[in-house]
Amino acid sequence: MQVTSLLTRQESASHHAPPHHHDHDPEHGHDPERCEGCGHDHEHIPVHLTQTLVGMMFIVNSFLVSWLFASGQMVASASAMIGAIILGAPIVMTAAQDLRRGILSINELVAIAVLASFGKGAAALGTGTTSLGVGDYQTAGIVAFFMLLGEIIETRTAAGARASIESLIKLTPTMARRLLNGGTEEEVAVAELKVGDVIRIRPGDNVAADGVIATGEGSFNQANITGESLPVDKRPGDQVFAGTQNLTGVLEVRVTKAGTDTTLGRVRELILAAEKTKLPIMRIVDQYMVYYTPLVLVLGALVWAFTHDLNRVISVLVVTCPCAFILASPTAMVAALSAAARLGILIKNVADIELAARINAFIFDKTGTLTTGRLAVSRLAPVGDIKPAELLRLAASAEKYSNHPTAKALSELAGDVGVPLVEPRNFKETAGRGIRAQVEGADVIIGRAQWLRDNGLAEDVTRTVDLNETEGFSLIFVARGGQYIGWIGLRDETRKEARGSLGDLLKSGVRRIAMVSGDRQPVAARVAREIGCEEVVAECLPQNKVDFVRQMKSKGYRVAVVGDGVNDAPALAAGDLGIAMGAAGSEVAIHSATIALMNNDLRRLPFLVKLSRMTRNVINQNFLFGVVFIIAGLSLAAFGYINPIVAALMHNVGSLIVVFNSARLVRQGEELEPFQAAAPQAPGGGATHVPTAQLAPAAA
Repeated sequence: MQVTSLLTRQESASHHAPPHHHDHDPEHGHDPERCEGCGHDHEHIPVHLTQTLVGMMFIVNSFLVSWLFASGQMVASASAMIGAIILGAPIVMTAAQDLRRGILSINELVAIAVLASFGKGAAALGTGTTSLGVGDYQTAGIVAFFMLLGEIIETRTAAGARASIESLIKLTPTMARRLLNGGTEEEVAVAELKVGDVIRIRPGDNVAADGVIATGEGSFNQANITGESLPVDKRPGDQVFAGTQNLTGVLEVRVTKAGTDTTLGRVRELILAAEKTKLPIMRIVDQYMVYYTPLVLVLGALVWAFTHDLNRVISVLVVTCPCAFILASPTAMVAALSAAARLGILIKNVADIELAARINAFIFDKTGTLTTGRLAVSRLAPVGDIKPAELLRLAASAEKYSNHPTAKALSELAGDVGVPLVEPRNFKETAGRGIRAQVEGADVIIGRAQWLRDNGLAEDVTRTVDLNETEGFSLIFVARGGQYIGWIGLRDETRKEARGSLGDLLKSGVRRIAMVSGDRQPVAARVAREIGCEEVVAECLPQNKVDFVRQMKSKGYRVAVVGDGVNDAPALAAGDLGIAMGAAGSEVAIHSATIALMNNDLRRLPFLVKLSRMTRNVINQNFLFGVVFIIAGLSLAAFGYINPIVAALMHNVGSLIVVFNSARLVRQGEELEPFQAAAPQAPGGGATHVPTAQLAPAAA
C-alpha cells in the first residue's frame, strides 16, 4: 500500500519546513508523527508486524471455528470482527489523517473498501444472517491483511534498496587514534578530529578522515569511493579517503578534511540529495494523481448504480490502487543509483540518468581525461652494448632522490619490471636542467642534450633520436663515465582503456566524439591517433572549449562533456551533461559536474549510457504494466470476475512484479573490473614491454 515514492519526495511541506533527518523502523513501518516534515503526498500506513500477525490469527481462527463447529457461527463472527478491526484500524486511521491534512489520496480507496466490507458484515448480523456476517468480516480482514502485507514487503524492499546505497557511504568509523606530542595515542570520537591532526591507521582499520600519509606504506581498499575492486598501494605523500580500508601496514595520516567535509561525506550528501529528485514524468504523475481517487470513486459509484453489488464495488476500489504505477519510476531509480554508486559513478539528480540515455555526442578534454596527466616512460633507447634494463637501472638509480616527474616515471617503471636500484652518491640536481650522481663508482649525468654538453660531453647525442618532441615527447639523455649510453623518451601516456571505451560509445549509437585540448596541435593529433578519435580541436582556451560545446549543441546534438572537473568547469557546465573524471578527493570536481566518476576508468562512460537506457526501458515497462494492470483489474472487478480478496492479492502481486523488474538494474555493471595491463616481460636485451611503457632499442 506504500504508494509514496521510494525516494523521499519534496512536495509542498518540504518547502515550508526545514530539512531534517530521521530513521524509520523497518519492522514497524513509518510513524506518522515523525514524518510530518517529509513532504509526502500522503501518510504511510503505520504497519506493525506484530499487530498484522495477531489480526490475521483472529481471521484464521474464524475460518477454523466455522468449518469445525456448525453451532459456532457467533464465535466465528466475533473472531472475524476482532481481526478485521485490528487489521483495518491502521488503514482507516491513516486515511483520516490524510483527510485532516486536506489530502485526498489512494489510502482513502482502501479505507472505503475495508469499511464497506465491515459495514456489510455488520448489516448482515443486524438482519440475523450470521453466516454472511462472518464472510464479510473475513473479507474485510483479509483485504486489510493483504494491503498491510504489501506495505511491509514494499517498505522492506525500499529499505533494502536504500541500504545498498547506505552501505557504500556509512563506512567511516566512530573512533580514531589521534597522536599526541611524543607519539602517544589517544582514542577520540571522529567528530573531534580537526584539520592538522595526525591519526594512526592500523591494518584492517577504516580511515576516519581524508588526509595525506605522513609515514608508512599500505594497500587500501577504496571500492566504496572509486568503485575499484583491486587494492591501491599508497606511500608517504599520497592521499587517503575517509571510509576506505587499510589492508596492510601501519600508517600515520595528517588530516586534511574531517566530518562532512570529507570526500565520503560529500558523496553521502549528494547521493541523498539525488534520492530527493524526480524524473519529469514523475512530476507529471504527481500533478494529476490528485484527480485519480475522485475518478475511482465515481467509477465505483457507477458500478454500484448498475449492479447494486457491494462486493464488485469493493473489488474495484482495491484493485485500482495504483501502487504498481506509482512505484514504476522510483524503484527503477533507486536500483540504478545503487548500481552506479557501486562502480563509483556519482549521479546528483535522477533526471540525469534519463538524460544520459539521449546523449549522442561526447566532447573529451585531453590531459587527465584521455591521458593519465603524468609522465610515463615510452622508450628506452640504449646505445652500443648497453641493454635497456641496464640503461633504466642507471638512470633510475641516479634520479632516486629527485622529485621531478621524470624521476618518478623512471622509478615507477623500474619497480614495475623488477629492476633493482642502487644507492647513488654525491647526488646533485640543477633545476630545469638535469642531475649528476655517482652510481657504482661511475659518474652518471642525466638531462637535456645541452646539460650533457655543459658537462663536457662533445658527442652529438641527438643523432640517434627518432622521436618528434613537438608531438609531446620529453627526451632525456644519459652519460656514464663521460661516455654517452642512450636516451629515454617520456610522454603523457594515454589511458589504456581509452580506445576501447570510445569504440563502445560509437557502437552504442553515439554519433559524434571530439577531443578538445589546450595543448599543441601535434600533441593533440598524436593522442587522437592513439585512441581512435577522428575530431580534434587543439590550442583551446577555456572559452574556446565553451564555444565549441555551444556550437555542437546548436547543431541539434545532446552533448556530454568529460573533463577533470578543475580547469574544465566552464565547459562541463556548458554541456547538457557534465561528467567529471577522477573526482575522488576533489571538491571542485564533485561540484562542477552533474555526474562525477570517482575513478579514472573511461569504461564507466559506455556503462553509464547502457545503464541509463536500461533504466528508461525498465521504467517504460513498469508504467505500461501498471496501466494495463489497473485497466484489466478494473474490468474484471466491475464484471464480477474477481472478489475483494482476489483483488487485494492481485494488487500486491502487481506491485511486487514492478519492484522485482526494477531490481534487475541493481546488478548491472558487475562485469566491470579495473583495467589490468598484460603481465610484464622480464627485463633483458632488445625491446622491453612493460605495463606503463613500450621500450625499444635505439636506432643505430
